[in-house]
Amino acid sequence: MENKKIFNATEFKNIKEIIYNSVNLYGEQIAYVIKHKKDKKESYENITYKKLLNDINSLGTAFYNMGLKNKRIAIIGKNRYEWAVTHLANMLGGIVSVPLDKDLQYEELENSLIRSKAECIVFDEKLSDEILKIEKNGKTNLKQFICMTKTEGRISVEELINNKKLYSDNIKEEYLNSKIDENIMSILLFTSGTTSNSKAVMLSQKNIASNIYAMQCVEDIRSTDTNIAFLPFHHIFGSTCMIMMLSAGVKTVFPDGLRYIKQNLNEYKVSLFVGVPVLIEAIYKTIMKEVDKQGKTKVIKFAIKISNFLKKFNIDIRRKLFKQILDALGGELRLIISGGAPADPQISKGFTDLGVDIIQGYGLTETAPVICAENKICIRNGSVGVPMLNDIIEISNPDENGIGEIKVKGPNIMLGYYEMQEETNAVLRDGWFYTGDLGYIDKDGFLFITGRNKNMIVLKNGKKIFPEEIETLVNRIDLVEESMVFGLPDKIDKNDIMLSVKIVYNEEEAKEKYADKTEKELREIIWNKIKELNKTFPRYKHIQKMILTKEELIKTTTKKVKRQEEMKKILNELNNN
Repeated sequence: MENKKIFNATEFKNIKEIIYNSVNLYGEQIAYVIKHKKDKKESYENITYKKLLNDINSLGTAFYNMGLKNKRIAIIGKNRYEWAVTHLANMLGGIVSVPLDKDLQYEELENSLIRSKAECIVFDEKLSDEILKIEKNGKTNLKQFICMTKTEGRISVEELINNKKLYSDNIKEEYLNSKIDENIMSILLFTSGTTSNSKAVMLSQKNIASNIYAMQCVEDIRSTDTNIAFLPFHHIFGSTCMIMMLSAGVKTVFPDGLRYIKQNLNEYKVSLFVGVPVLIEAIYKTIMKEVDKQGKTKVIKFAIKISNFLKKFNIDIRRKLFKQILDALGGELRLIISGGAPADPQISKGFTDLGVDIIQGYGLTETAPVICAENKICIRNGSVGVPMLNDIIEISNPDENGIGEIKVKGPNIMLGYYEMQEETNAVLRDGWFYTGDLGYIDKDGFLFITGRNKNMIVLKNGKKIFPEEIETLVNRIDLVEESMVFGLPDKIDKNDIMLSVKIVYNEEEAKEKYADKTEKELREIIWNKIKELNKTFPRYKHIQKMILTKEELIKTTTKKVKRQEEMKKILNELNNN
C-alpha cells in the first residue's frame, strides 16, 4: 500500500512561500496565543497570522540592520512565541537558523556554538548566566546577544520588533525582497549526543517544505484546530511541525509544563498535538488510573467492545460513549501525532478505542524528519505506516525474516553533516540515506521498526535480539515506569551474552497498591512478572538478570534513553558492588 494523496495541498519551494500563502488564506485567524502572568493574574494575547508576518518582517529587518544578512543565528530556550518568530525571521531572510537544546551542559553548548560559527544568539532569560559566561570566555564567533524578553543590559526580541528607529526603509525593502535559495543550508541542527559525537545536520528549505507538503497530503490537520506545542522546537520534528501547523491555518498554544498538561488541554480546548510516546503514555495512564479509581474499568472495557463492534458497520459512537473521559481532556481532543520513538501499540489502540485518533510517524533529523507515517486510511497496529508520497523506502540486505537496515530516498534528505565528510559518506550512498534503523516491510507496504542497528544484541549462536521490542512488553508490567534491555557477559560463558533489564518502578503506584511491601518484596513481585513474560518468548530471549531502581533513566530532551551513558553507569555500579 502506498501513501496516496488524501487531502489537497499546494507544494511550495520554501518557507517564505508557505508563510505568505497562510497569511493570504488565514490573515485574521489566530496563529499563536501568548499567556501573560502578572501579579498572579493571567491574560491572553492573540497573535493573528497577519501580525505574525509583520513581527517576522520587523525582526528580520532588524537582523539585517545588525549586519546578520547571510549569517548564522543560534536560538535557545523553551517553546515560546519569540522562539518561533526568530526561527521564521531567519527562514524568510535567508539567515541560517541554529536551534540549540536548552538543556545542554555548558561545555556542550559552548562547543555547539563554536562549531556552528553562529554570530548571534537569541536566548531565553533563564539562560542569561550561561550566555554571559560564554560571552566572557570569548571562544565563540558570537557578536550579538539578544534576549527573548526585556532584560537589563540586553536588547530584546520585543524591542527589535517594535522599535522602527532601529532600521531604515531601504533595509526593510532589502529584507522583504530577499530571494530564498531553497537548495542551500538553511538550518544547522545538532543531533542529540555528547560533544564528541553529536553531528551537525545541514537542512535546506526544500527539505522542510517538501516534508510539510507530504504531511499535508495525508494528515487531517484543519484550520479550525488548536495545537499545543509540546515537542521542543529545537528538535526537527518540533520545528517542522511548527511550520506545518502554520501552513494549515492552525492556532498554536504553549504548555505551562508537564505538570499542567491536563489543565492546559482543558484551558485551551486543544484538538490536536504532536508528542513523544512517553508523554502520550503518561496522559493515557492518567486517564485509565482515574477510570480505575472510580471502579469503571469493567464498564469501559464492555463499552469499548460494543463501540468496536458497531464500527465494523460504520457506526461510530466513541465520542458520545466516552464523552466524560474526553471532557476531562478538554472535550475537543481528536488527533495525536506520535513521533521521536516507537509508540506502544496498546496505548495507540487505547486512545483510538476512546475516540481520539492516534497516528505514528517515523523519521530522523537527517530526513527533515518524516519519511513514513500512518494516516486515517493507512493504519496497522505496531507499524509506523507507509512511506510519504515523495519518499522511497527499501530494506538493505534483509535477513531470512526480511529484517535489514532501512534506507530512504527523497527531497527531504539532508545536504550532509557539517564539516564531517567521512560521516556523511558513510550514510549517504548512491542517492540513498542509510538510517541505521532496522525494520521490515510487510506485503502491504507497511513499515515495521525492530530497533537500532547499534542497539541490536547478537548472541554467540547468531540469534539477534532487538531490545526495543522486549522493552515495549516489559513497560506494560504493573509498577514498571520504564525499562532498558541490554546484554552483559554471561557468567558461565564469557563469550556469550546474558540478557538483562534495568527497570525503573513507579514509587507512587507502589505505595498505593503495595503499601506494606518492602523494596525487596517489590523486587520479587516484579521479577515474578518478568519470569511470566519470559514464558511468552523463545528461550534465547529470556531475561536472566534484573536491576531495579526508582531513579529515572538518562535521557535526551526528546525522552530517548541515552543507552551508552546508561550502560556506563550500570557497569560502574556493578563493578563497585
